[in-house]
This record gives sequence, C-alpha cells and structure tokens, in this order.
Amino acid sequence: MTTHWYPGHMNKARRAIAESMSSIDVLIEVLDARMPAASCNPVITELRRDKPCLKILSKSDLADPTVTSDWIRHIEAEHAASKVLVMALTATRPSEARSRVAELCRQLAPHRVQPSKNVRAMVVGIPNVGKSTLINVLMDRKVAKTGDAPAVTKGQQLVTLKGGMTLFDNPGILWPTMEGNATLTLAFGGALPDTAMDYEHVALFGAEFLLERYPGLLRAHFKLDALPSSPTELLEAIGRKRGCLIRGGKVDTHKAADALVHDFRSGALGRITLETPPPSVSKRDSD
Repeated sequence: MTTHWYPGHMNKARRAIAESMSSIDVLIEVLDARMPAASCNPVITELRRDKPCLKILSKSDLADPTVTSDWIRHIEAEHAASKVLVMALTATRPSEARSRVAELCRQLAPHRVQPSKNVRAMVVGIPNVGKSTLINVLMDRKVAKTGDAPAVTKGQQLVTLKGGMTLFDNPGILWPTMEGNATLTLAFGGALPDTAMDYEHVALFGAEFLLERYPGLLRAHFKLDALPSSPTELLEAIGRKRGCLIRGGKVDTHKAADALVHDFRSGALGRITLETPPPSVSKRDSD
C-alpha cells in the first residue's frame, strides 16, 4: 500500500529543521514506543547525519513493557559506535523524565556543560508522536499544543527550560511517499489522519495483528466468549457486542472499526506494541 499525505507545512518544517541543524548540539528524536521502526522518519535520519541524538520512546505507558525493553537494547546495540542514546518516556513520572533527559543531553554535548553554555536541543518526530507532550513535561507546564490528532503543531516553537536548556519544537513531518505495512502501522497508531486511508482497512490490519499477538487482551476487553478466526469476523463480533447495528440487524462495520481503533489508541485495550525489533546478529548466528 502506498500513501501520499504531505501537507505544505511539512515541507516548510523540513526546511526549518535543515536550517537549524548546524546551530544545535543535540537532536531529540521522539519515537512512538508502540511502533519505533515505523515512526522513525528516514528524512530526519538523513538530515541528522552525525549529529548527537537522544531517541525517546514516547507513549511507553501504552506499549508492551517487555517489548519496549527489547527495543531499547536493540537501538543501543545498533548505535553502539555513534553518539546516540535512548530512553523510554513515562509521562506518569515527569520529574524523573526531566532529570533523565537533561542528563542524557549533557552526556551527548559535554562541551556545553559550563554554566555559560546551555545545551541547545531540537525536538523532532512524526505527527502525533508526543513531541509537544514532551515539551510540556520538560517545562513542567503547558506551553505547547497537544492533541489526539496528527498535525497539531504548525510552526517551530522555542522554549527555555529552568535548567537553561533551549528547546526547538517543530511540527511533525513525514516523508512524501510511504509504502508497505509501515503505512498501516502508522495509520492504526494515529500518526496519519483517518481520512488519509480507508478506515476499515486500517482496522482490519490492526485486528489481524491483535488476533495473532494479543488474543487474550482482545477476548477480555470485548468480553468475547470465543475469538473469531478472521479480522472480518472480529469486527463483526465487536460490532454486535457494542451494539453497532444498522437496519436488519447488520453490523455497522465502520462503527465497529472505530471501537477497535479508539480502544487501541487510548490504551483501553491494554499495553500493546505493534512491532518487535529484528533479532540481533549474535542471535541469528546462534540459530
């Protein structure tokens, strides 16, 4: 599947990021802990080059904690020879997040630790990944707009933390052409507008994944006596349980799809991660 969703403000944001890259010390790339690979923008990777980078797995409260730990180990191993650090952001412990981010940024920019030289960092990521939430956590007050839909932030914002660190917050950017299952993963996770793709197709993709990887959570949350064998049958079962019916007793599949997608995105379905890291080289060699 190929998707083209690249509003004009994203191209403007890409240029702003490129122009600011030389003047910052650390790039803070925010990834969605539920889909770390799909939410890693190749455009940002290209613009970053060898700039020190702190990768933050946001929304870790919604992700499978075991898989999040696997992703942290994978990213650390993948970037062992470069100036890249990684952490999971837990919004329920904001003071810990603030101190940890500041500590890791200082490690990545040791030449800026003097009182007269504050670390300059830029926050980047795809839409609806949690960049503005991170800014608000670090500032300990709401200074950046947040929302459940992508493309809330439209222009670059500059804030200064109490400790002196300067942060640039940018609108979320994607890449012009997205292909394959990563597109469906982004759509199911909420990084793309629901109007950008066929909504029920996205829900069926999520249903197939959840049936395979998290059947127990599905059965418990929707109070199903037995799990259906196919994604289509799962939407039918969810629709009947939730009373999503139309004339003749048929299931309104759009409403059933909305119930599944909403309950996943909100975390009501449980802590779920849509991707697992690839096996390490050492593991592959031992198999």
